[in-house]
Amino acid sequence: MGLRWRLRLPVGRNARVALAGAALVGLYILVTFFQVLRASGEDDRSPVDAIVVLGAAQYDGEPSPVLAGRLDHAYELWGSGVAPMVVTTGSNQEGDRFTEGFAGFEYLRFKGIPEDALLVVTDGASTYEQLAATAHQLHIRDLGSAVLVSDPYHSLRLKQIADEVGIESTVSTTDGSSSLRQLMRETAAVSLGRVLGYRRVDNWLSGVG
Repeated sequence: MGLRWRLRLPVGRNARVALAGAALVGLYILVTFFQVLRASGEDDRSPVDAIVVLGAAQYDGEPSPVLAGRLDHAYELWGSGVAPMVVTTGSNQEGDRFTEGFAGFEYLRFKGIPEDALLVVTDGASTYEQLAATAHQLHIRDLGSAVLVSDPYHSLRLKQIADEVGIESTVSTTDGSSSLRQLMRETAAVSLGRVLGYRRVDNWLSGVG
């Protein structure tokens, strides 16, 4: 009887350790979800060097409703004097004639922002790539701070990626609500990015894709 007890004890201990680990992971993900939710809809309009519009779909040079919403918000910020420059970002999908960044540039130029107040960054299909490329372009112009414009659910990850690539950032999102699916996806991305680093996670996702 004593031998059987000694043989079972390590198995029980391992099970308790596994359960405790699973509980900690679950708690970490839950806390991250509420942080993503709390950050969504942030609207900081403090003066900065540049307004950075994160890319979204465009259709043969015409911004999608999502991208147009971001561009309209950036135009409002620029008109309010938040920053003298607007940066439009985003590459193109295979077969596209235009990039997201160029579509955004044309849209804002048509709305009345002068060309010398616009900067197009077309390197980057992902949020990380867009912000890393933008950081490079800002730094060579001796610009360090930016307000990032995207949809509400995106806020927390945007700021953390900006910190990783060296942009002193705030966030001002478009109006609207975030779906549970969007919040869950962001929770997964933030949970992994904070542990592994956003660049590593982005490289891994690109490899999977």
